[in-house]
Amino acid sequence: MMRALLLALACLLPLPALADNASAAPFFAAAVIDPDNKPVALESLRGKPLVINFWARWCGPCRKEIPDLVEMHAKYRGKGVVIVGLAVEDADSREAVRDFAKAYDVDYRVLLAGVGKGVELMKALGNDKAGLPFTVVIDRHGKLVAKKLGAMSKADMEAAIKQIL
Repeated sequence: MMRALLLALACLLPLPALADNASAAPFFAAAVIDPDNKPVALESLRGKPLVINFWARWCGPCRKEIPDLVEMHAKYRGKGVVIVGLAVEDADSREAVRDFAKAYDVDYRVLLAGVGKGVELMKALGNDKAGLPFTVVIDRHGKLVAKKLGAMSKADMEAAIKQIL
C-alpha cells in the first residue's frame, strides 16, 4: 500500500519533456508479458514510432488519460504509430488488467511489465521517482524524443506524436 501511495504522490513531480541524446535501449532490451501470459520481447517494436504509457489500474491520472490515448490510437495507427499501455502490475493481475482495458475501451496494445520490472524500466527511461502515469515517445530510430511524468493532455500527446511522424 505504501508503494502505491508513493507512486501516486510522485505523479505530481514533473520531469523534463525532452530527453537530450536519450536512447530507448533499456526499453528494447526488456521482455514483458501480454494479458494471456505470453512473453513479448519489446525488441519486436523497434523501428516503429512508439508511444509507451506506463500505467496501473489504481492510478487516477492514468484512468483520466486513457480515453485520449484511445483517441490518438484511432487517429494515428494508420500512419504507423504504435501505442502501448505498459501496466505496472504483476502477472497475477492479468485477468483484472484485461477486464479493466475492456471496461475503458482500450483498443491499443496492453502489456504487463510487473511492478519490479516496470519500476526498473521507468527509472532507466528517466523517471527517477517511478511515478505513474509515465509516457515515453520513441522515434523509428530508437531515440527517446519525449517523456512525461503525470497525465498528458491531448495537446501534449498530439505534439509528441508529431515529433515521431
